[in-house]
Amino acid sequence: MTFTRTFLAAAAAALLLAPAAPSAFAQAYPTKPVKVVVPFPAGGTTDILARHISAKLSERLGQQFVVDNRAGAGGNIGTEFTAKSEPDGYTIMMGTIGTHSINISLYSKLGYDPVKDFAPVSLVAMVANVLVVHPSVPAKNVQEFVALAKSQPGKLNFGTPGNGTSGHLSAELFKTMTGTDMVHVPYRGSGPMLTDLLGGNVQFTFDNLPSALPHIRSGALRALGVTTPKRWPSTPDIPTIAEQGLPDYSATAWFAMYAPAKTPAAIVAKLSDEIDAILKTPEMKAQFDQQGADPVGGKPQVLADLMKTEIDKWAKAVKASGARID
Repeated sequence: MTFTRTFLAAAAAALLLAPAAPSAFAQAYPTKPVKVVVPFPAGGTTDILARHISAKLSERLGQQFVVDNRAGAGGNIGTEFTAKSEPDGYTIMMGTIGTHSINISLYSKLGYDPVKDFAPVSLVAMVANVLVVHPSVPAKNVQEFVALAKSQPGKLNFGTPGNGTSGHLSAELFKTMTGTDMVHVPYRGSGPMLTDLLGGNVQFTFDNLPSALPHIRSGALRALGVTTPKRWPSTPDIPTIAEQGLPDYSATAWFAMYAPAKTPAAIVAKLSDEIDAILKTPEMKAQFDQQGADPVGGKPQVLADLMKTEIDKWAKAVKASGARID
């Protein structure tokens, strides 16, 4: 009897001291603010989408999801920071086609592996890029723009949100397919790049539609074409580049939420489910549509499968363009 009582007491004590089961851990998460790293400055599409999602996660989960802009090196600084953060669910990030599919081929030295160092959480949105020019550029369509560029080799400067961004590779693909010579000027994000473009310091850009759209609508910049195979639903009046003499031209940007590798699967699943629910709300769909983004969502595997095809696709594009950053 004494042995039995002693055994039961010890067992009870062990249960009290044992770690919570993963499901209980996930149910309690989050118990403190969560850092959402954006590897670009405020004002760009990555930042805009991250703030929309973070605000809704804060409402739904009862803790603040705080955006932390860590810009530089084409998104590599913030991405490497996230990869090396504690995998406890309290540091996540909004990644891009650049940080998680292009940079691995573009940079000779990368401080992270986009596959091994991250747990995919959710594919947040697909976004068209758009070729926009300063009003001083006389071209009114893609054909006129190509003719202008060929008449002035090396004279037109294009700004991008940074090396390895979808805007950069969209432009490199355009240069390769049109045989034009134009000078790349990388910035630390869409915000500073658009400021210089509006001021006429660079002549054109390939930028994500959400960050460029307000300036297109105001008339401050002229849109010549979107990079997607079909016209983008929210801007049906802007023709595609493909329909203007480059039928094989196609480049679609995407944005996705990631956690560091080894983040508990239950937490990843909870974040994925919450983001998927947020993206399905009429409010968020309308908000994304207004800004030219297409909300996606889905399970983490959807994002993992996309990355496999995108890494291979852009490796070939980087090789064809000759772009390489040491």
